[in-house]
Amino acid sequence: MAGEKKFVFESLQDSESIRAFLQSLVDGFESGTIKLSTNGDEIELTPEGMLNFTVKAKMKSGASKINIKIAWKDSADETNPINKTLNIDT
Repeated sequence: MAGEKKFVFESLQDSESIRAFLQSLVDGFESGTIKLSTNGDEIELTPEGMLNFTVKAKMKSGASKINIKIAWKDSADETNPINKTLNIDT
């Protein structure tokens, strides 16, 4: 088992930049490889099998946020998938 590797990136972006980043993530899921890099730090992920998908949204005192979390195990155990539906309206 390989050691832990972390990648963290945080910045202030406009909504078009965020849209482009999210589209790159979609493209990575379609190709099976997601590569993230910044300032010489990089990580390559290979999502496959069943993935745990969590969305949290919050509004408080004029501030809003959305947290999206996607997690999986490299040796995916697909014996107990949970089928739930998320609707996102625009």
